[in-house]
Amino acid sequence: MKSIIAAAAVVTLSGCASIMGTPTQTVPISSTPSEAKVVIADEAGVEVFAGNTPTSVTLNKSTGRYWGKKNFTVTISKPGFQTQVIPITASANGWYIAGNFVFGGLIGWFAVDPFSGSMYTLSPEAVAATLPAEKAAHNNKATDGSISIVLLQDVPANLRDKLVRVQ
Repeated sequence: MKSIIAAAAVVTLSGCASIMGTPTQTVPISSTPSEAKVVIADEAGVEVFAGNTPTSVTLNKSTGRYWGKKNFTVTISKPGFQTQVIPITASANGWYIAGNFVFGGLIGWFAVDPFSGSMYTLSPEAVAATLPAEKAAHNNKATDGSISIVLLQDVPANLRDKLVRVQ
């Protein structure tokens, strides 16, 4: 009888997301090309991670304050490529919404889960960035896709090794 009462107290006094979820989430980060620099900042602009791809980062889902969901900005950069900025946002998960409706009730919805961070899921669950090459400077002013003839000395040095002889 005591074990039934204890089990009922646990279900009543805790939130479902806090029981089934975790306060952190591991987010894998990759890029094409690899070995790109990764910097992650939180919603306050505080840098929480710096490294290179590929990597995995464990992020907190809550600030620890009431309804304090975390949001992050992932900046991926590599010389010669355009920088990508990807937001990671937290939102309420299914255990918080449906689980408290069935098991946790108002205590889970308004007292336990909003503090733990377990009620949130970070999205996207994985970051896979494709970094496009930076646009090289050229003197082709055509906007219709046509080809311009230029002198070799006018071709940027970093593009000369990509030239193909046409006969």
